[in-house]
Amino acid sequence: MTTTERNAMTADRVRAIWCRELQRDDITPDDDFFALGGQSLIMVSIQGAFIEELGAEVPMDQMFLNPTVASIAAYIDSQAALAP
Repeated sequence: MTTTERNAMTADRVRAIWCRELQRDDITPDDDFFALGGQSLIMVSIQGAFIEELGAEVPMDQMFLNPTVASIAAYIDSQAALAP
């Protein structure tokens, strides 16, 4: 699997989590979490889903710094690339 394919797969999985937790199916990679109605309780649920479904621990500050599917997926992939 190429890096591009892995990044696309991560973005698809992040988008699926966001759609489920925000109860929407129209989320694009560049939509802002907060503009979609996201708030802290939903963010905590998403953070838990990242751990359970992606095996990725994403600190809360990174959730705020990366408010789009594309940016948080890139963050997750960057951390996976650094893992031993």
